[in-house]
Amino acid sequence: MTVGHVARAIEAVGIPTVCVYIEAFRPDAELLKPARTLVTPHLMGRPLGLPHQREQQRAVILAALRLLETADHAPTLETFDSRTHHMEGLL
Repeated sequence: MTVGHVARAIEAVGIPTVCVYIEAFRPDAELLKPARTLVTPHLMGRPLGLPHQREQQRAVILAALRLLETADHAPTLETFDSRTHHMEGLL
């Protein structure tokens, strides 16, 4: 839950954030409600994907940046689809 708390403190001083969570921590994200959250299907400790999978990692980072640009309300929670590299909005 630390990521959500830190994001909230950063947002409080006017700096926008995007939290990247793995699916196992979706309940935490839904409870904490960070302003912008991207949920990925990856393994614990690897929210951007496996080591050396540059394209996959880049796709997650670009999706997080896209969420930063497009989220029009808070909280916004999106799910990253690792097959299509697209996001699906939930909140």
